[in-house]
Amino acid sequence: MSSSSFRLLVKNATQVVLVCRNGEKYLTGNGMQTLAVVENGSVVIGHDGLIKAVGSADIIESQFKGAKFDNVLDASGMCVLPGLIDAHTHPVWAGDRVHEFAMKLAGATYMEVHEAGGGIHFTVAHTRSATQQHLLAGLQSRLERMLRAGTTLVECKSGYGLEMDTELKMLRVINSARESLPIGISATYCGAHAVPKGKTMEEATQDIVAVQLPKIKKLMASGDLQVDNIDVFCEKGVFDLNSTRCILQAGKDMGLNINFHGDELHPMNSAHLGAELGALAISHLEEVTDDGIAAMAKAKTSAVLLPTTAYILRLSPPRARDMLDAGVIVALGSDFNPNAYCCSMPMVMHLACVMMKMSMPEALAASTINAAYALNRSQTHGSLEIGKHGDLVIINAPRWEHLVYQFGGHQEIIKCVIIKGEIVYENEKVLTL
Repeated sequence: MSSSSFRLLVKNATQVVLVCRNGEKYLTGNGMQTLAVVENGSVVIGHDGLIKAVGSADIIESQFKGAKFDNVLDASGMCVLPGLIDAHTHPVWAGDRVHEFAMKLAGATYMEVHEAGGGIHFTVAHTRSATQQHLLAGLQSRLERMLRAGTTLVECKSGYGLEMDTELKMLRVINSARESLPIGISATYCGAHAVPKGKTMEEATQDIVAVQLPKIKKLMASGDLQVDNIDVFCEKGVFDLNSTRCILQAGKDMGLNINFHGDELHPMNSAHLGAELGALAISHLEEVTDDGIAAMAKAKTSAVLLPTTAYILRLSPPRARDMLDAGVIVALGSDFNPNAYCCSMPMVMHLACVMMKMSMPEALAASTINAAYALNRSQTHGSLEIGKHGDLVIINAPRWEHLVYQFGGHQEIIKCVIIKGEIVYENEKVLTL
């Protein structure tokens, strides 16, 4: 390979965590317990941003003797992991809700805050009146925080417009961020996040199916908008099962992946609905039934679990162990939004282990390959395998588990975040253990 040139060589890492090595689209059950790890390994990323080689440092050194690299990082004493994937966020909004946190601490429930004019409706009012520039500036700073915490691919929802102009404004903001920032983005239309004031559920459903989705379809066809997924908040007092089915089916017919909120506050049979529609993912599931879990396992519909929500709202956490034991594809997300202000997947993984009884390997698989599956990106993201995007997190620790173990410690141990072989964040202040 003497005449070849490449973008990046990361060499001599104490551990390189591949997560999986046989092109798996997801991991379930026992497969999540024993992740593929190379001790003393190296990674080569080409000028196209894709992984060209990953394996033992000695083998890669002899294989690439004489090759030229734009950049060489010596990761001695450090660990290399795949970039983390956040499978559920609401990062575009104006007007913060710090005052509501005090209400919740004083005992108000989610629906009580919602009915008092807070919650989603408070954010909707502020987001409707904000300019596209203001929303974009807020989104960019939040995504940069996520990036510094190791997230290299993030799902971003609209849903604080609840009418066409603001929903389109939010989707355009997400599009602009995709073009201006290195972080990978999967865009979700979530116009059915709540029933707008002054409308019935039936009227809101009709507006989404007859007005908003056709407009989005047109903008997608002309290349003005890239939307990947469709989401509905299927919940008592929000969208019922029939409305949810109607909206999700219309989105699926347009080629969008079904990825929706279900069984969060009440058991709604959302899991059955998702399985029946061939949903790629269902989020929340705090109130899912045993039958719903079995239906999701059979349909290969992934469960995007959000430990921050249960933590902040003092709900019983989703039954991750039951889902894992049943063979459900379990993924994780931060649920970043004004109600659950968390930008950090390492903290989400830690909460998943402590609150939902997941093991550290399960939490990492759920934040990499399985989160990629939930966003239909397994073929390009979620593991360190040849041909996938060269998205890496390098941590200054002797074992990869430190990223999960050190609660709130990610600022100190993340040394570099790399997207497609480019160093997009380098931490000058990394401490040694």
